[in-house]
Amino acid sequence: MPHFELVSLVQYFGYPGVFLTIFLESGLPIGFFLPGASMLFTAGLLASKGFFNPWILIPLVAVAAMLGDNVGYWFGAKVGIRLFLKPDSRFFKHEHLKRAQLFYEKYGPQTILLARFVPIVRTFAPIVAGVAGMNYRLFFIFNVIGALLWGAGVTFLGYYLGDRYPFVEENFTLIVLLIIFISSIPLFREFWRARKGFGGTL
Repeated sequence: MPHFELVSLVQYFGYPGVFLTIFLESGLPIGFFLPGASMLFTAGLLASKGFFNPWILIPLVAVAAMLGDNVGYWFGAKVGIRLFLKPDSRFFKHEHLKRAQLFYEKYGPQTILLARFVPIVRTFAPIVAGVAGMNYRLFFIFNVIGALLWGAGVTFLGYYLGDRYPFVEENFTLIVLLIIFISSIPLFREFWRARKGFGGTL
């Protein structure tokens, strides 16, 4: 998404839009396509320019991330198993759920923390944890840590860099693309390993 479009959208929808986006992307299947880290960084950058109050924005995104993961967990625990039987549609692909499942099988409970930094996987990881019956107390701990490190952390990073280094705003699009690329590396690595492990198919 081009620089001006993302900035304009975040400005237009404000706090409610940021909250809803992070909430949906953190644990509901319909939110996998939403901008996560890039939007957090954008909101943080806008806060450094005075558009948002960082003392409101940063706690807000952390709470949204925690709540989204919680909803995803209970969705997975109650009805998530049906997703494995549901046919592919425009807003749901078994491939996305499989990626999260492979992450969970490898990292266990830590997936809830690590998946925060991986697009798509962070949306389906809490659902898979719910389906697998992960201990809720353990899930909650990793959920809170992940929400603080990812939600609050990426937002604060955008705020800090935007406040101190003017070149960040000037090269915003490049930085956002770099964030997306770096965060996607674990996703493609695990997907590639899975394909090799299953003889080239999933």
